[in-house]
Amino acid sequence: MNGHMNGHTSGTKLANGALSPYDDQHAVNEIRKFVIDICRQNGGGHGGSAIGMAPLAVALWRHTMRYNPSNPNWFDRDRFVLSNGHAAMLLYAMLHITGYKDMTVDEIKMYADAKAVDKTTGKWKSTICHGHPEREVPGVEVTTGPLGQGIANAVGLAIASKHYAATFNKEDHQLVASRIYCTTGDGCIQEGVALEAMAIAGRLGLSNLTLCYDNNDVTCDGPLNWIVTEDTNAKVRAMGWHVIDVFDGDTSVENIIAALEAAKLEKDRPTFINIRTTIGYGTTTAGTFKSHHGTYSDDDAAKHLAPGVTSTHQLSQNALEYFRSTVEEGKKWEDNWNLKLEIYSIAYPKEAKLFKERMEGKKDFERTLTSLSIPSELQPTRQFNGTVFNELISMVPNIIAGGADLWNSNQMGDQSTRILDSLHPEGRVIRYGIREHAMASISNGLAAYSPGGILPITATFFMFYLYAAPGVRMGALSNLQVIHVATHDSIGEGQNGQTHQPVELDSLYRAMPNLLYIRPADAEEVLGAWLTALGAKETPSIISLARDPAVTAIPKTSRLQVQRGGYVILEKENATVTLISCGSELQFAYPAAQRLDSEGIPTRVVSMPCMKLFERQPQEYQAGSAKIPEASIPVSIVLDSVLSNSPHIISVEAYVASMWARFCTASIAMDSFGYSGLGRENFARFGIDDDGIVSKVKRHIGETNGKKRRHWTLLK
Repeated sequence: MNGHMNGHTSGTKLANGALSPYDDQHAVNEIRKFVIDICRQNGGGHGGSAIGMAPLAVALWRHTMRYNPSNPNWFDRDRFVLSNGHAAMLLYAMLHITGYKDMTVDEIKMYADAKAVDKTTGKWKSTICHGHPEREVPGVEVTTGPLGQGIANAVGLAIASKHYAATFNKEDHQLVASRIYCTTGDGCIQEGVALEAMAIAGRLGLSNLTLCYDNNDVTCDGPLNWIVTEDTNAKVRAMGWHVIDVFDGDTSVENIIAALEAAKLEKDRPTFINIRTTIGYGTTTAGTFKSHHGTYSDDDAAKHLAPGVTSTHQLSQNALEYFRSTVEEGKKWEDNWNLKLEIYSIAYPKEAKLFKERMEGKKDFERTLTSLSIPSELQPTRQFNGTVFNELISMVPNIIAGGADLWNSNQMGDQSTRILDSLHPEGRVIRYGIREHAMASISNGLAAYSPGGILPITATFFMFYLYAAPGVRMGALSNLQVIHVATHDSIGEGQNGQTHQPVELDSLYRAMPNLLYIRPADAEEVLGAWLTALGAKETPSIISLARDPAVTAIPKTSRLQVQRGGYVILEKENATVTLISCGSELQFAYPAAQRLDSEGIPTRVVSMPCMKLFERQPQEYQAGSAKIPEASIPVSIVLDSVLSNSPHIISVEAYVASMWARFCTASIAMDSFGYSGLGRENFARFGIDDDGIVSKVKRHIGETNGKKRRHWTLLK
């Protein structure tokens, strides 16, 4: 249905058919006053959009969405995403007014709190009213703020709901019916990630997704027409969306409700509702960029004052009663759904068992990974990773994977029977196209729908995770388990040249909080990488893989020891040198150590596939001198500390050595971009093969007279 809605609400019918004296417009006014109070409490805040969207908020939270304030995690609830996350105070206001018990007035008064230390205790105060919404807050589905991310998250949530419905619903038992509602301002739909995600949503026919556009014609710097001239509706239609216009979004809750109801009737496309509003409606800065972030006057607040309200942050009893009815309605929604699930369990016990396991986030992967044998011949880690992935996707129904048009190069296997598309939403492999940013951000939405119920996996070249970095970061910040498979991960990538050789990208991901960057050296460590990543329930991981096979087998690698982050694979008493390496370069460090030892320089070798995991180990294990007892991860041999008292601890890796100085006295590494050459030749060209390692180590020891250097240095 294309078209527009016009008209005004005239009241709300009660059970006896009479009109309530308190109607939607009264609710809109009180919400606007409440938002103005929040802006004024600490001298600012993003109030303009929140004020403009108040009618939409009433339409969604009072008339449209199914949710249960008493249980924010009810499985089949409708999900709301505030992609224009700067308008967080509107979300906080609605959570408070609809009865989410954690969102108290006292919490709301801490929004933008400049007085962060409690005067009584002297301790730092914490709040759930962050400057932008964060998903650990009950009622907040995903963390938003960086523009466009929320739209991509909403697409992921919609895919998840479609997938669950297609997998478990029966003709006589509609177990999953959740819809996804997302708001956006002018900024989000200028971001590439949003447009990438919207194109994917249109192609997948996500009819359970409604995107509400707060079209107020203003951005941070000024009028929208300074920077945008295209026909937004035409662009969105071209991406396969159903478009509805609402021209009186400042005043008509009724017309917004009608548009939202029309969206529910659309069965083949997502819906885009273009709602014309005024930023800061009714205030002295209305319609200008000044209303985007700022405070408001006494007169602005007085315009929306409800009868009987005498103080700030106060809502009338009528307003609370008008919205708190949603608490009882929400309980009924959930009770009815629980009854549905009981009946479903009797009719379809096998499916119900699997559904409940998915709801609980259960995944059985340990047996698969601990029993898999490594190949007898040397393989690229990306190739064996494909073998592991195919075993996992067959055994773990939680997995929904996708690639950015490099699936074959990533060697993830023929998944043609598992493709998730508009005809097969029960599928488990998504063709994202060349849209790395959206792929990572949509995967965050998949993970957030029901944590553990869907395990998203993405795949592309490591270099192109630079495009995906904002999405990867948001997953880490949001404690979402997503596994990113990154192949072609070093100068060994070879003939595609330095444009495809990510010599600096590891530094970003190794530095990123709550992200595991794991770089396995061989098939055995690939299994360890998956054991680690699948066990990290609130942490995303990148498994970084090589294109070409090693030319030297590496003894004593261990899938179980990978979970320690770093471990000794070649021990030597009274060693002069400890070489630390990982990934492709471990194949050079190991024979180099043997050669150095034969030339009178005793050398140990440490494999360190994950720095972050290593740093979590006890200090005695990392660098102490005591024997380390067996801990939670069984090991066959108990070794001395990983970083022994060698005077020279030298890392070997074909990346810029930004992160190694915390462990090492020196590094053999890159200090330039790579080169267009065969992979093996590239390692030789930059002196990171075994010949180069031996030469650089001997020269370094000669220059230092065998003594430990005080400061880290790059060996050339």
